[in-house]
Amino acid sequence: MGSFKGHVLPGTLFLVVGLWHVWSSLVRYVSNPKKYKVQVWNPVPGFDGRLKYLELYIIVIGAFIDMCIELLYSTHLKFLVNGVLNPSHMNDFEHSGMLLMFFIFGLVALLSQKTRFLPLPEGALCLIVSSAFCAEYLLFYFHSTNHKGLEGYYHFLLVLLIGLCVLSTVVGALFPSSFPVDLCCGIAITLQGLWFYQTAFTLYGPMMPEGCQLKENQISCHSKDSEVRGELLANFQLFVLVLGVLVAAVGSFGFVASRYGHSELGSLHAVHGEINQE
Repeated sequence: MGSFKGHVLPGTLFLVVGLWHVWSSLVRYVSNPKKYKVQVWNPVPGFDGRLKYLELYIIVIGAFIDMCIELLYSTHLKFLVNGVLNPSHMNDFEHSGMLLMFFIFGLVALLSQKTRFLPLPEGALCLIVSSAFCAEYLLFYFHSTNHKGLEGYYHFLLVLLIGLCVLSTVVGALFPSSFPVDLCCGIAITLQGLWFYQTAFTLYGPMMPEGCQLKENQISCHSKDSEVRGELLANFQLFVLVLGVLVAAVGSFGFVASRYGHSELGSLHAVHGEINQE
């Protein structure tokens, strides 16, 4: 069983990182389309380089704080019962393991960029973050076998979005100059963050579908029709989020192209247009 805060906290982290990834990929592409490279993280320009690694620090600090909440606060430090892991807090242990993977990725990326001890190429960082998404995918996939009904369906849709994150990061390592793949990765991370928010507000907030309720830490629907109606509502919510993100991405591309567009960008579109006409 989850909670409102338990979905909003990771959702905020994914949403911030995803939006920054989308924006940065658009700016980098329109600035120099011919030399575009996939980047698993994007430096913050300006400020004399003082905020260059802000994204990585957000990942490391955010994952660490959330991990501490799951492992220390939620468990009340009751890790063991009769010499074994406390079965009442297995969800917290699993979430902590997932967050640990993202913490490790951020730490490894910082060491790779700021020191000479771990000079990893961008493709290797893509595979490391894909392993973190894989851990998240497996966690929520097997979580979903325990979640039933409407709650299980919302987590099933979350698993699909996480799978898209896994796929896009792996493909990014295989095709390091693909702008669509890099943009898709940012969109997938953004959608994952938004879906965490949507799940929080729907299942644990004021947007509970009619005929369903949260009672005694369990989400139940009065009838099968109410549950089906809730699942259809979830489909519609996901459609709206996908449409909204795509419209925002297209609008942002137009704005970025008009402000930061390189002269080569127009020539590339002209060449593509001639090829399509032929």
